[in-house]
Amino acid sequence: MSIHETGRRHRGTALGAATLVAALAVTAAAGCSKKEAMVLPAPEVFVTQAVAKDVPVTMELIGQTAGSKDVEIRARVEGYLETVNFREGDFVKEGDLLYQIDPKPFQAAVANAKAQVATMQARLGQTETEVARMKPLAEQQAVSRRDYDNAVSARDAALAQLDAAKAALDKAQLDLGYTTIKAPISGLADLTKVKAGNLVGRGESTLLTTIPVVDPIYFTSSITEADYLMFAQSDRQAGKRPATLVLADGSVYAEKGKLDAVQRAIDSKTGTLALRLLFPNPDRILRPGQFGKIQFVSETLPGAVCVPQKAVSELQGVFQVVVVGAGNKAEIRTVKMGPRTGDLWVVKEGLKAGETVVVEGLQQVKPGAEVKPKPVEEAKAASAEAAAPAEKAETAKPSGK
Repeated sequence: MSIHETGRRHRGTALGAATLVAALAVTAAAGCSKKEAMVLPAPEVFVTQAVAKDVPVTMELIGQTAGSKDVEIRARVEGYLETVNFREGDFVKEGDLLYQIDPKPFQAAVANAKAQVATMQARLGQTETEVARMKPLAEQQAVSRRDYDNAVSARDAALAQLDAAKAALDKAQLDLGYTTIKAPISGLADLTKVKAGNLVGRGESTLLTTIPVVDPIYFTSSITEADYLMFAQSDRQAGKRPATLVLADGSVYAEKGKLDAVQRAIDSKTGTLALRLLFPNPDRILRPGQFGKIQFVSETLPGAVCVPQKAVSELQGVFQVVVVGAGNKAEIRTVKMGPRTGDLWVVKEGLKAGETVVVEGLQQVKPGAEVKPKPVEEAKAASAEAAAPAEKAETAKPSGK
């Protein structure tokens, strides 16, 4: 073996040894990193205690307002509409003039009917005079009985004709009155279906407009059979409790309502019962057709265990909470939930009052792992402090004039 070959071999051995040492060093460093990674600090979570309190169970139902009376205004005689005397959507009082149909043809009919009455009265007077003249003559047999009977028949016919003429006059005056259309009740006038100049009342009593009574106003909704059974069995006084109306913009209507009627039978197609509530509406804020939801207390659960809704997680219908126990160890516990009330949720089974549950930081918790609990009030305070500078900056922005 040459000197050069021996040198190359020694150099290769040295290089391999160096590579091995480097690899061992990297492996050792990686091992140290894994050990360091395993010793992580306990995750910080915000917690609160489950509380026991009397919880009013609130039932919510979505529905729609409707007039407590809806009166259709129709044309009762045929004629051309002269005027529309109200502004659509305005409040009208009982007796206010709404429409005027051209009265001239009906005024002429009244005049003609009066003339017919006068004619029949004159004819009756003549026949009565004739009967009075012939009666003593008939008693003395100075005239035939037949002539006298004819005079009596003529008088009776004139009397009947007078009655018919008077009835025709009444009808003509009634029709004339129908040309002036007034509000039969006080309420909100709907949009008019006809305009001035239209022919109305031909062959039918044309619908002109509708006046709904809005004070009080109805709120109609429906309730499922299951909710109705809970409602009916929980408390006999539930239906007498005041109801709160939440409007479409989230505002709460000032007046309280009360249950007015319940449908007598369950609808076989929908499985629901119709409910109707009555709300005072003195300022006419509510209009027919508005959507909203009603809330009323159906029952009260005494000493119910409650937690914030944020503390409850749900997966495929299974509800769980994270309970912080001895040694700050986290326990994931399956619970059975009841009704919600405000931002709280009633726990029916699986949790006791006084136990500590995680409200924020649930995603960081592992079963049996140690956590670092902090009161949830600290999280709220931190959020308020973080929001304060943003509000100040927004206030300090120039007005953009």
